[in-house]
Amino acid sequence: MKKKILLSIVALTTAFACHKNEVTGSNGLNLIPEGELITMSVSEYDKFLAQNPPLPASDERTQLVRRCGVRIQKSVDEYFASQKLGDELKNFQWTFNVVDQNQVNAWCMPGGKVVVYTGLLPVTGDEQSLAVVMGHEIAHAIARHGNQRMSQGLLVQLGGAVLSVALSQKPQMTQQIFQQAYGVSTTLGTLSYSRKHESEADKMGLIFAAMAGYNPEAAIAFWQRMADKKGGQAPPELLSTHPSDAKRIKDLQKFMPEAKKYYKPR
Repeated sequence: MKKKILLSIVALTTAFACHKNEVTGSNGLNLIPEGELITMSVSEYDKFLAQNPPLPASDERTQLVRRCGVRIQKSVDEYFASQKLGDELKNFQWTFNVVDQNQVNAWCMPGGKVVVYTGLLPVTGDEQSLAVVMGHEIAHAIARHGNQRMSQGLLVQLGGAVLSVALSQKPQMTQQIFQQAYGVSTTLGTLSYSRKHESEADKMGLIFAAMAGYNPEAAIAFWQRMADKKGGQAPPELLSTHPSDAKRIKDLQKFMPEAKKYYKPR
């Protein structure tokens, strides 16, 4: 009975709460108004930074991340303006910070709230590869992939409760769903995104990085290093929500000619 009710809810909400990714053309279930998520992200971002103090602005790692982030932000703005989609970004207030934690991780909350972990930087190695990762994470936020993940979480765990009700009645669970949806305090490559989301973020992120003047070819070398770092321990693709490293690299190589159309060397 519960299963039938849940399926009915899914059918009803899918009919009225789909959001079209204006870059890829795909549709996704977004039950939560993006404005509400952006409001929540401001609170969650401040809370995270209070518990994990960011490196100072004078630190060269912060300067690197902010320089790279601002360049990609500008390319995102330029792309959306060229497609007459500027309103999609009207509530974004971009912020870039670095936390000193030995995790290979980075994430972007709704509204452009970005964190890069120092443990990622030795793996990226240079600004070109860092741009690949930041472009990818920013693309997740632009495409509202986290909204889709959180919508699914609210639907399954809280019966599709609206965000304000979920926050008032189940604040801790709602916060956990939010953190899981946006990859906070997890490891890069193990976020709760589907293969479709990962593939979209790879392609969108590569376009944004290329427009910002970063060589998209850097993505191939970076994901090869990520594969090497795993030491062959990744699960088979059929058992993972993510594309295998080999398939991801193959797909990026196939997409490379398209990405290079946007490449503006600096």
